[in-house]
Amino acid sequence: KIGTIINGIVARIDGRLVRVELGKAQAIMPMGEQIQGERYYPGQRLKFYLKEVERGTRGPQLIVSRGCPQFLEYLFRAEVPEMESGAVIIKAIAREAGVRSKLAVHSLVQGVDPVGTFVGGHGTRVNAVMGEIGDQEKIDIVVWADETPAFISNALSPTQVTKVTLDEPNKKAIVMVPSDQLSIAIGKSGQNVRLASKLT
Repeated sequence: KIGTIINGIVARIDGRLVRVELGKAQAIMPMGEQIQGERYYPGQRLKFYLKEVERGTRGPQLIVSRGCPQFLEYLFRAEVPEMESGAVIIKAIAREAGVRSKLAVHSLVQGVDPVGTFVGGHGTRVNAVMGEIGDQEKIDIVVWADETPAFISNALSPTQVTKVTLDEPNKKAIVMVPSDQLSIAIGKSGQNVRLASKLT
């Protein structure tokens, strides 16, 4: 079941480690796999992404996560039937769990709006995912583009981008935005531009 989502119950909190009951097995969720700002308490029922099984001297150790990008992808998979049918796909995810995430989505079927498909009517699909990860995490869904400048421009959403100049050898891009868009482009403590950079 590695790479899938499983239901678990928080057993106890050991310092920065959360111990989770998964029926017949126990797992740990290290600090780095938790959602920033999420409170955990014994008896709490949550979904977890089974990341890996470490082979230790004391037997196998199950590592679960709620903070990894794959957790987000699986939650969307449950809400977006078009992913199963192959009409739309997630091309890339950049995530700062509990704060903000960006998803680059792409449609493989003509006439299917990829962003609308993931957002759902009146935002139902994205809201269902947020219900699981907490409302404090913002989710930006942007359109994937094969051309790098266009993709960078999309990734900086909701910013209106004037121009993107690439410096291919140094893997850098210079992005021009109107002065009133500058703070939006940068985002709170540099978050928007940092996630756009990870995504692209």
